Amino acid sequence: MADQEALALRNRIIGLLLRDARLRAGRTKRECAAVLGVSTGTVTAYEEGRKPISLPELEVLAFFLDVPVSHFWDEEARLLAEEPPLPMEEVLQLRHRIVGALLRQARLEAGKSQKELAQLLGCSPSRISAYEYGQRPVPLTELEVLTGVLNRPLEYFLDQRSGPVGEWEKEQEAYQAFRELPEEIRRFITKPINWSYLELAMRLAEMPAGALRDIAAGLLEITY
Repeated sequence: MADQEALALRNRIIGLLLRDARLRAGRTKRECAAVLGVSTGTVTAYEEGRKPISLPELEVLAFFLDVPVSHFWDEEARLLAEEPPLPMEEVLQLRHRIVGALLRQARLEAGKSQKELAQLLGCSPSRISAYEYGQRPVPLTELEVLTGVLNRPLEYFLDQRSGPVGEWEKEQEAYQAFRELPEEIRRFITKPINWSYLELAMRLAEMPAGALRDIAAGLLEITY
């Protein structure tokens, strides 16, 4: 007979993983409930581990939340070991400070004063100062105007993959690139037995052209 405490713990872990997947997908409990044809309270019970979820329900939610169903048994250690993601409010505050610092850096490198930027935007120098120190969000339309005089593209101010938004965007781009690969290549990549070949290809790609020619010459000698 299965240990009831172990089953209860497993249900709580699955619930945490389910909640993690739902929040990352930006879905509500009500949306998940509608997909399953159950009440919102039932989804809450699943996430809190008070009610066990069935495999078919988990498969449907995995599809709806755009995660592999293995997320619910292969990633427990990753979820529990990860630092919790920053609240969106903190992410916004951090990004405002970063954009402000980049604005100040671009202004100094362009040899412009806060007064000159203020005249360009029709505002006070103190407002430019508030922008640069992240004390006030820079409106996108004003940022677009400033990019011209500072000789910086708008992309200069984007999250350059070092913050949570940038990391998420990088993951999405990588996933999209994978989906665009031919089906036979996707099947090859997803088989663990082939990973050693991929690692070899990565090492070869990093080698200088001369070294690759030497390897090719050696192979020809062996062949002939």
